[in-house]
Amino acid sequence: MFCTLSLGLVASNAPAQPTVLLDAMSQELNRNFNALKEKADPPPYFLSYEITEQDFHSVSGTLGTVDSVSGGKSRALDVSVRVGTPQLDNYHRVRGDRGQFTSGALVSFEDNINSIKRRMWLETDRAYRTAAERLIRIKTNTQVKVAAEDTSDDFSTEPAANFVQTPAKLKFTEAAWQEKIRKYSGRFQNYPSVLTSHVTVTAQTDTRYLVNTEGTRVAHGRGFARIMISATAKAADGTDLSTFEAFEAVDEAGLPDEQIILAAIDRVANDVSRLLKAPEAEPFVGPAIFSGRASGVFFHEIFGHRVEGHRQKDDSEGQTFTKSVNNKVLPEFLTVIFDPTRRKLGGIDLNGWYDYDDEGVKGRPITAVDKGVLKEFLMSRSPIKGFDHSNGHGRRQPGLEVVSRQSNLIVESSKMVSDARLREMLIEEVKKQNKPYGLYFRDITGGFTTTQRAGLQAFKVIPVIVYRVFADGRPDELVRGADIVGTPLSSFSKILATSDKQEVFNGYCGAESGSVPVSAVSPAILVSEIEIEKTAKSNDRPPLLPEPTTMEGKKLEGNAGGAK
Repeated sequence: MFCTLSLGLVASNAPAQPTVLLDAMSQELNRNFNALKEKADPPPYFLSYEITEQDFHSVSGTLGTVDSVSGGKSRALDVSVRVGTPQLDNYHRVRGDRGQFTSGALVSFEDNINSIKRRMWLETDRAYRTAAERLIRIKTNTQVKVAAEDTSDDFSTEPAANFVQTPAKLKFTEAAWQEKIRKYSGRFQNYPSVLTSHVTVTAQTDTRYLVNTEGTRVAHGRGFARIMISATAKAADGTDLSTFEAFEAVDEAGLPDEQIILAAIDRVANDVSRLLKAPEAEPFVGPAIFSGRASGVFFHEIFGHRVEGHRQKDDSEGQTFTKSVNNKVLPEFLTVIFDPTRRKLGGIDLNGWYDYDDEGVKGRPITAVDKGVLKEFLMSRSPIKGFDHSNGHGRRQPGLEVVSRQSNLIVESSKMVSDARLREMLIEEVKKQNKPYGLYFRDITGGFTTTQRAGLQAFKVIPVIVYRVFADGRPDELVRGADIVGTPLSSFSKILATSDKQEVFNGYCGAESGSVPVSAVSPAILVSEIEIEKTAKSNDRPPLLPEPTTMEGKKLEGNAGGAK
């Protein structure tokens, strides 16, 4: 598996007539399932339909102009058909491959029942044929290959769910936002060192309708809105520099007011301007502090993906923690919870919440690590040894198959100190190790990791604001072009303490089942050792021609700050 975690937005989804659509789905589900059981060989033992409905609007601007207005509505159908038995079916993993049966076929956004049913009929026929063919190959494969170490069933039995609660109709005042975006983006004209800049607002609703032959009938969804502020520049040596800031809410009414947005634009512009003057980071191994946001991505990449249930059963995976249940895997002062029911933290809306997962199982919180000891994995309806049932973490992007995925990752600590004391501890560690400095990672843009044993069991986290922190009292020094690299088990053992305040990273995680919304919540952490390497850079120089003159504003670029 190769995961990427980023701030990127994907179009989401909204409601229409839930009972009308659910009725049509249930009728066609029952008709097709009964027909296949009667006529098909092998017959299916399970069938489900999920329709993902999308409704979104976005306005983006640069330098006082609106350069993009978009929006739309769509519906995508996913069909899950299982042939064989729950012990061995067409989803059985063979060297990491579970097969691809659904296609995310587009269906009418209007409630035209005949049109929707016809698409379900055709997609069910196609998916069944693919499933039946794969089951034959799987049965043959079991005769000529060594037995799998984990002989758990391929599918779990879960109680039927009945839940209908869709989000309110999407509200988006496009004309008003166009005026705001012109004003907000025009602020960047005061910063001539910024090469490109954008301010984007997106509002969306996400509604999913699911029925299956066990009797589940679910319609649920969410709203989400975001303002994204970004700026880029290019250093003389070819390094591309970028900074950002984002604000999230359930809907546009919850987004911050004008003064907060303008202040954030000034911070983003000043950060990228300072990066242009900052020295390039050198490869380094030593103590460091991760801000809460940076720490959240750190845990998402190096821990979260390695406790996703399906990876424990897959012989092609590294299986870092497969045999570690009830053993210590993190420092004893750390607890890690995954909670899709948590909607807010400190007034910030969390991106990884949902009512039901994409297999119709109710989302619930799980304590993956309790006081450093591994207790549970993230589970879909694909059982693994010791964990026979789902805990509501089967997720996907429309058009892909469900696997176990992260939701809201929340790190809790019993070894907390103030930010000031954490900084003092960093300086003490620098002196103890006789290092020239320590590092402070203030903000990050994302990261990625590999979990398969054929590749390197490593991770990379991509910071954008990094400071050198000196033990002799010199001011902190901003540096550029540093990427954090490492391996999971060694990195966990280096965590010494945490701050007493949690921070939120909202983003989208890309893995086998596509891009899904997630959050990572963590306090700042102090590590005794972390490695950075130089960021890749292009050979292109900054623009040769001078920037066009403007009629507006004066230069507002400020002075560099430190890691406070």
